[in-house]
Amino acid sequence: MSIPDPEPGLVIRYSYLWQHEAAHGKEDGTKDRPAVVVITLKNEDGKKRVAVVPITHSPPAKPENALQLPAPVKKRLGLDDEASWIVLTEVNVFTWPGPDLRPISREKPAKMAFGYLPARLTQMIIDSLRTNNKSRAKMVTRTD
Repeated sequence: MSIPDPEPGLVIRYSYLWQHEAAHGKEDGTKDRPAVVVITLKNEDGKKRVAVVPITHSPPAKPENALQLPAPVKKRLGLDDEASWIVLTEVNVFTWPGPDLRPISREKPAKMAFGYLPARLTQMIIDSLRTNNKSRAKMVTRTD
C-alpha cells in the first residue's frame, strides 16, 4: 500500500466525523467518503497534521456553505455521476495518515487517493475556509 504525501487538493477516502456527530460524543465517522486535504502542517515532533473537508451528495441549505464539484473533475477522479458538494463550514484535523484513511475501493486496496483537484478549485476552497473560519467554520480534531 502506497500512502501519498498529503498536499492541498488531494482527494482521499476518509471516515469523516461530522461536527454534529462529535458533539454527540461519537469518535468515529459513520461513513467513509471522499474528502479534500486543505492544509498540511508539521508538528514540532515532525509529524504531519492535515485538515480535510468532506465531499457529500447532500446539497447545502445555504449555497455559500459549499462548492459544487464540477462533473468533469468528478469523472477524472473516478467518483460517481451524482451531484456532489465540497462542504466549507467544517473540517477534520488529524495526524497523517491516521486510522481513518481508507483505500478508495475494494477493487483497489493499495490505492489511498483519488487524485488532485485543479489548483484553482483548491484555492477557492482554501479562500472560502479562511472567510468561514472567522464566522462559522467548525473544526473536529480527531484522535490517533
